[in-house]
Amino acid sequence: MNVQQAMQQRHSVRAFLPQALPAELVKDLLAQAGQAASGGNLQPWRVVALTGQSLRDLSAAMRTATPNHDPAMVYPQSLWEPYRSRRFENGEDLYRAIGIEREDKQGRLMQLAQNTRMFGAPVGIFVAVDKRMVHAQWVDLGIYLQSLMLLATEKGLATCAQGFWRNYSDFVSQHLALPEDYQIAFGMALGYEDQAAPINQWRSSRAQAQDWCEMRGFE
Repeated sequence: MNVQQAMQQRHSVRAFLPQALPAELVKDLLAQAGQAASGGNLQPWRVVALTGQSLRDLSAAMRTATPNHDPAMVYPQSLWEPYRSRRFENGEDLYRAIGIEREDKQGRLMQLAQNTRMFGAPVGIFVAVDKRMVHAQWVDLGIYLQSLMLLATEKGLATCAQGFWRNYSDFVSQHLALPEDYQIAFGMALGYEDQAAPINQWRSSRAQAQDWCEMRGFE
């Protein structure tokens, strides 16, 4: 598999098989992703991978978790176009794929809560960053995340990146006993895709390149 094929095949998986992953495989993926570029070679990521009882303990603890005192913003407030329509379409299509109507607020909350179980994935990965870092280092975290997801795809594994965990950064950081200055940037579910699950049949759309890309000075 080449990089282009991995880009085309990768998608957010929200239902996983319970099949465990070998420790060496997970460790190798995390280490290889560490080759990702970062400004000034800071490599600002700090990574914690959980499986087995460690992951079950966190999922159980999340039943009593409360959001951060100052909730992290996963999206800007009052999204504007075209971003508002893209997000709305994405959410509606996702819930439609699993038969949850717009009026079914309880059903939507229950689906959101699946984040706390990593959607059934056998491995949960958390990437944290020092609170003193600035926007440029968060860009580096995104490069690490994309590298990790593509490497996982190459190995036949599935992933789901989760901004959800930023809203519980204080709680999760304490649970994982991270250094005081660190915050959770995102989580990621890792495992084998349950290809029979209806939610995994759905694919989000992508804007056409001409909507966001300009070519200047080319012949």
